[in-house]
Amino acid sequence: MSEAAASPSSRGGAVRRTGLVLATGVCAGFLSGLFGVGGGLVIVPALMSVLGMSQRRAAATSLAAIVLTAVTGSASYGIRGEVSLPAAGLLVGGALVGAQAGVLALRRLPEWTLPWIFIGFAVLVVVSMRLRAPVREAALVLDGPRAAALIVVGVVAGILSGLVGVGGGAVIVPGLELLVGVGDLLARGTSLLVMIPTAVTGTWANLRHGVVDLRPGLVVGLGAVLAAPGGAAAAARISPATGTLLFDLFLLGVVV
Repeated sequence: MSEAAASPSSRGGAVRRTGLVLATGVCAGFLSGLFGVGGGLVIVPALMSVLGMSQRRAAATSLAAIVLTAVTGSASYGIRGEVSLPAAGLLVGGALVGAQAGVLALRRLPEWTLPWIFIGFAVLVVVSMRLRAPVREAALVLDGPRAAALIVVGVVAGILSGLVGVGGGAVIVPGLELLVGVGDLLARGTSLLVMIPTAVTGTWANLRHGVVDLRPGLVVGLGAVLAAPGGAAAAARISPATGTLLFDLFLLGVVV
């Protein structure tokens, strides 16, 4: 009798949690399209608070959701021609190596270090974005030093992707703008494209080690797919300076 009586309440709680997880995906998807990030900065804390996941499992589950987010977001930018395939290729080469290193570190680092890595990463991005005034129209000029810089940016982004559960966009976007000098929309579209193979390989490694909850990851990914095109459209309507300011506020809000 007690189990039967508790059943409707349990089902109601499950529906509520699923709704919150889906809403997390919608929010992450919009921010992904707006800023060119995977949305992990929203997904990881949300999974920890809503589903009670450890940061390690939340990071791995977030990376699975980012696969769907990145596909939808990069397609939204690609339709407008705001994706650089040469830059993406170099970034992917570095990111694939970095992602495996990040996944390995995720399994070995003490749990208490992960939040501090997360916070330090966000603060670093905010500071780095103050070093250069953002621009809208700036094409890619690729030479030896810039190609090497793109590979290094990809490695760092891949490490953080596997370790912290973000797609790496918060490293790739500033890296493309600061080190290579491309426009803000081109940086965001290229960033989202790079996340696809990075997130896929990192998720595959996490699945083999049993640290991913695939069902909530797919629910988050579904919400993100619905919202990412709207975020990309909003990014094109605001100025580069406004977009950078909003990105800084977003990161600081997550840290707080």
